[in-house]
Amino acid sequence: MKIYVANPRGFCAGVERAIAIVERALEEFGAPIYVRHEVVHNRKIVDTLRKRGAVFVEDLAEVPEGARVIFSAHGVARVVNDAARLRGLHVFDATCPLVSKVHKEVIRWRRVGYECLLIGHAGHPEVEGTLGQAPDGVYLIERECDLDDVPIKDPARVAFVTQTTLSVDDASRLIAALRVRFPTACGPRTDDICYATQNRQDAVRLLARRCDVILAVGSAHSSNANRLRELAVDKGVRAHLIDGPDDLDRQWFSEDAAVGITAGASTPESLVQAVIAQLIDWGAQCVEEQAGPVETVVFPLPKALMRRSVLQGS
Repeated sequence: MKIYVANPRGFCAGVERAIAIVERALEEFGAPIYVRHEVVHNRKIVDTLRKRGAVFVEDLAEVPEGARVIFSAHGVARVVNDAARLRGLHVFDATCPLVSKVHKEVIRWRRVGYECLLIGHAGHPEVEGTLGQAPDGVYLIERECDLDDVPIKDPARVAFVTQTTLSVDDASRLIAALRVRFPTACGPRTDDICYATQNRQDAVRLLARRCDVILAVGSAHSSNANRLRELAVDKGVRAHLIDGPDDLDRQWFSEDAAVGITAGASTPESLVQAVIAQLIDWGAQCVEEQAGPVETVVFPLPKALMRRSVLQGS
């Protein structure tokens, strides 16, 4: 058995920033620090932060008045921000800056009277947050057929944005269909698909050329990890989404199999290495790192946390 490991893989800059915000808040203020929704979609990360004193909630009503709360990397609707302010909560916003960029696009288009189509997956927290950037005039598009039912008032004043963690191929197909339905639709100035999502999907395309089976390490509710598995299947390769080595099934692999391994943007490298170690224990003889672009993007922490840290260190 041979193992080929995708590059890049695992944590993106937005995930690293979100985790760092929770860790810094715990260091500076102590427990408890409340976090609305899982700060990133990975059970190991969430469990580790919970042991340090992070309290994960789905509703701000669970947060005591005046407490400190962190919004997850996926972003929140404006009504959530308003509710936090009314209750006197001290908010640290861990929304990925690339998601915040999409929020600003929605707000900008609605401000000038354009209705906005959001290409994404219903129920995902990022999508819920983006839909909630305006009280009306923002509609979710999951499939091409949705374009026929969307209640657009003026087809000449339509804009669109996308969820940042979509399959690049799926997003392209939907955008093409959208432009047929609304030929003058305005899109974002730059692609909404996150650079890390694009890079990880490109790496899976390379894996699919040489592998018999691909393992995408990531949580079942991680959108970008699911897209990696789906992309491998679309390329004709058997693929499995696994949380870690405990989810492996030895029957998936023959002795001469070429196994590709990738990881979603919320997956710590320790889980990838644990999967590799298990496969080696089962007889894998070769581990080859695939070449890929080096990601150098870094997102700064919120000014309030940076300012406090600098003052204490001076």
